Amino acid sequence: MDVYQILRQRFLEMIDKNTWGPETIRVTAKSLTPEEAIGNPEDKDYPLLKGKERIMEAEFRGALGHAFTDMYGDFSGSLSEVTTMPLKNNFRRAVFASSLNAVMRYLGMVDATIHCKDQAPPRCALDLVSYIRRQFGHPRIAMVGFQPRMVEALSREFDIRVTDMDPDNIGLAKSGIVIGDPQETPENVAWGDLSVVTGTTVTNGTVIDFLIEKTTIFYGVTIAGAATLLNLNRFCPFGS
Repeated sequence: MDVYQILRQRFLEMIDKNTWGPETIRVTAKSLTPEEAIGNPEDKDYPLLKGKERIMEAEFRGALGHAFTDMYGDFSGSLSEVTTMPLKNNFRRAVFASSLNAVMRYLGMVDATIHCKDQAPPRCALDLVSYIRRQFGHPRIAMVGFQPRMVEALSREFDIRVTDMDPDNIGLAKSGIVIGDPQETPENVAWGDLSVVTGTTVTNGTVIDFLIEKTTIFYGVTIAGAATLLNLNRFCPFGS
């Protein structure tokens, strides 16, 4: 299954249905500073604040869409360009995802497309614990993508394994959990009853690995539009 081809086709259908010509509709994506993206939380160990990632922000008719990426920069072009350009790297996939989020936000098809700030991430983590306990009981959790507050909260309640792509995190103990290499992810997913997966998999090209029969919760703003179009389980209670 070519996930990006499905998303591209459905994005094109939105444009055609609304007769938005590429010569008049413009989308601009820009990289936000960490402070613009996440504000000033008390903890300073988020990837955004460490300079590992940035948020790409797309604006369409006043509606905003965010997408995390480790390959960031500025882009300006028509919707036609966005939907037809080859999605060959993380930058292009971030332009596509943020633009999709902005357009779907404008159409009222999705909400929580803007990253939460300040003290919302710790509250989000606690809400995730409550949500999982309420919906799934006491599952073993395979987490993909190190989100520090979520790891703290989940590790207090559940058996959890975590993998991350950042070499600086791999092998470190965080909240008593040793962060594993991405190569360990398939084994962890097989071990777990439930996977909690970062939405940035849609920008780094690995999302297809988690479209499986076993229950997966994708978290964050990046996958907002894609999750709606693909009918995926998404958790993002404090995005705006």
